[in-house]
Amino acid sequence: MCESSPKPMNKPARAQGASHLDVASVGEIIQMALSDHIGFNQIREIYGLSPDAVKVLMRTNLAPGSYQAWRRRVRRFADRREFYK
Repeated sequence: MCESSPKPMNKPARAQGASHLDVASVGEIIQMALSDHIGFNQIREIYGLSPDAVKVLMRTNLAPGSYQAWRRRVRRFADRREFYK
């Protein structure tokens, strides 16, 4: 019988350009990305990550359902507002 090992909870940030980030910075970026008040441009100014890099970081560090819910919310807001994230 083959036992599969559980996935580690603290996955490393594998987003391109995110390799220099420590765990605390990854946590801050996730909080900023989940916030409806902070856009991708602000994250780029502070951490130097492109929107695509933030999405990869989020996909790597969130549960699949949480990531999908976040992407749906971001897309829904972006459809309603010209300048959302």
